[in-house]
Amino acid sequence: MVVIGLDGTRYSLITRLMDEGRMPHFAALVRQGYIQPLNSVYPTVSSVAWSTYMTGANPARHCIFGFLDRKLGSYQTFIPTASHRRAPTLWEKLSEVGRRVIVMNVPVTFPPRPVNGILISGFLSPSLEKATYPPSISRKLAAMGYRLDVDPWSARESKEKLPEDFRLTLAGRTEAMFHFMDSEPWDFFRCHVMETDRLHHFPWEDMTNGDPKYAPAFYDCYTQIDEVLGQVARRLDDRTTLIVLSDHGFCTLKWEVQVNYWLIEKGWLSFEKTPPQSLADISPHARAFSLIPGRLYINLQGREPKGSVARRDYERVHEELAAAAVEMRDPETGAPMIEKVLRREDTYEGPHLEEAADLILVPHRGYDLKARLHSDTFVSKGALVGMHTYDDAFLFLNDPSFSKYVDSVQDLFPVIMERLA
Repeated sequence: MVVIGLDGTRYSLITRLMDEGRMPHFAALVRQGYIQPLNSVYPTVSSVAWSTYMTGANPARHCIFGFLDRKLGSYQTFIPTASHRRAPTLWEKLSEVGRRVIVMNVPVTFPPRPVNGILISGFLSPSLEKATYPPSISRKLAAMGYRLDVDPWSARESKEKLPEDFRLTLAGRTEAMFHFMDSEPWDFFRCHVMETDRLHHFPWEDMTNGDPKYAPAFYDCYTQIDEVLGQVARRLDDRTTLIVLSDHGFCTLKWEVQVNYWLIEKGWLSFEKTPPQSLADISPHARAFSLIPGRLYINLQGREPKGSVARRDYERVHEELAAAAVEMRDPETGAPMIEKVLRREDTYEGPHLEEAADLILVPHRGYDLKARLHSDTFVSKGALVGMHTYDDAFLFLNDPSFSKYVDSVQDLFPVIMERLA
């Protein structure tokens, strides 16, 4: 089995590109197989979505809740990695039953854990030398010019640098993928293209507006991906299952929305220092705070060090905060920015539920929920012009027989295990 991940690729985008003749190799595959929309997870970020895919578990079981999480019982925050994950991955379970696996570049796989085969961690890896299992693989990758990711900070400074960075990174990834695919034994091969996520965050709006410079460059990146998918298909025999999928969709960003700014304005949040240096500067009178993206925590007595909300008032405050959040409005148009508010109990189940946010805000398309502790404005727009969506990921299978079992990224784990274990 071969699984290719295209991070953040939207179902409606990839089907349009095929209809327009921009991805002929993938279109040929789809004619023989099956493609469908796929739901993501809440909150809709890659670290949570790919952790859910690779474990078949919801966040209250795998314990990855966002790009930034917090230590329970404190205001300390951290970037979650594979060391924080509390559920076994697909490749670890396959390794246990003797299947040989090769896994390349999947998010939240650093630090690399031992597998029966090869694992190359993704974009959170501090260096290529620290990203591989076994460690000796890093030297071979370095000789190929392998890159863990494009440089997103360079793309923030100049969109003009992104297409060439994309080309070089994809070329190095492809060379390594085919090297291992052709020279190593494997039962399960997983390669990931993180760079599509970067492509969507920066020139997405230029693509949708038909910018004469950046739109063709955007489409050319997908032409390169299409060629890679064609090469993958030519290497596989009729008995090998091929899956191509994304973890979430994308849309044009209207505003970055600073939720903590809103909480301060509405009297829910205050700090002992201005500007605050960290969440630890929260006032003992604050009733709530937010972490990205749109995760609201009630400042609860006995749980938070400076908790102000008594446990007997938890449900009342919970309901008041949820009701207030759905009234959040676009300051220019008056349009509602929050589609719905989810309770953690209704969204997750598992032994780590207490580590989840009390409420998860689900924005209407275009409103990207942020959580700066100090901001001069409620909304703004910067270098990032695309944002994630929940219901427009995609799944392709060259074997349509098991597509009926898959509605979300969480559903693939048991299907793959049934085929290979």
